[in-house]
Amino acid sequence: MKYIKAQDVLPDDILKIIQDYIDGEYLYIPRKSGEHKAWGEKSGIKNILKIRNNEIYKKYLNGSSVYELAQTYYLSEKSIRRIVNQEKKLRS
Repeated sequence: MKYIKAQDVLPDDILKIIQDYIDGEYLYIPRKSGEHKAWGEKSGIKNILKIRNNEIYKKYLNGSSVYELAQTYYLSEKSIRRIVNQEKKLRS
């Protein structure tokens, strides 16, 4: 998430009202109801992880050990097992 300066987007009168409540602090303004995006949707990381997990599963099926996959992808063996189990469920 990138920050936007309030003085660049808000009218002066609204900015002064906000400053009465929060002067110089960070303020998070949530999206309107029904307007929010799912995790990873904007950055594309969700799709990248989906591709990576599919790749891990294929290598596992082709004989790579959990240990080898953990070393290759810099993940714990527990994470590799979780990914393999999730991918199995998706395909059954």
